[in-house]
Amino acid sequence: MAGLLEGKKGIIFGALDERSLAWHVATHCQQEGAQIVLTNTETAIQLGTVAELAAVHNMPLIVCDATKTEDIEALFTRARALTGGDIDFILHSVAQSTNLRRHKTYEEANYTYFQQTLDISALSLHKLLSTAMRMDVIAEGGSVVALSYIASERYFYGYNDMADAKAMLESIARQMGALYGQKKGVRVNIVSQSPTPTKAGGGWKEIEFFYRYSDHLSPLGNADADDCADTCVALFSDLMRKVTMQTVYCDGGFGRTILTPGLVDDYRRIEDVKD
Repeated sequence: MAGLLEGKKGIIFGALDERSLAWHVATHCQQEGAQIVLTNTETAIQLGTVAELAAVHNMPLIVCDATKTEDIEALFTRARALTGGDIDFILHSVAQSTNLRRHKTYEEANYTYFQQTLDISALSLHKLLSTAMRMDVIAEGGSVVALSYIASERYFYGYNDMADAKAMLESIARQMGALYGQKKGVRVNIVSQSPTPTKAGGGWKEIEFFYRYSDHLSPLGNADADDCADTCVALFSDLMRKVTMQTVYCDGGFGRTILTPGLVDDYRRIEDVKD
């Protein structure tokens, strides 16, 4: 790919450090010619290295809590001023579950934490899109992508309330995608990514096992952060101008695979050990 996003302006929510999916998306978009504005909460900026990374790549970094409408409004106003016009694309890479980080089982979830999970990981997309629509921030034919995971539709032991949040996130993308598409031709899509070794993913204590399992089950192997970034670039570009309200699986085929020869061989080895 070369210059797919030339002249376009984008806002990337959620980059924390060089391992973040959002950071890979930001750098790939810049390589394709886009002008990028980064945003995250003040706490995330202090804990991560995004400020240093942003300085190296000359990307403005604006503090914004995506759960607060007033912060989103201020972000959009400043991003427009910095870039000199409407925004062409937005990445929503915002997720957090205190229940998950504290290893609470699903049936014993703390409901205050549960509500926070939904607010941060799902309702923030609704607030972002609703505010963008009201302020008329996104250019005609623009694109919004949110990052999800297949636990939104299948049971994954230990993923807990984050699975509910991802299901809500995808529903919001479909409904707001229909409304924003009719209103201004803006596309809203989901990228469902393979498990990827990021700091955020570290909250799921089963993740190390699942990296290996997913890679073994996926016909193409796990998709890495660069694969995710390339998928987002394509969805932001005009090449995908008629694709909206979709969940795109960047997962090496994991979501459509039940059994592989490698898993059969592993099972046979386990049975041999038992015998």
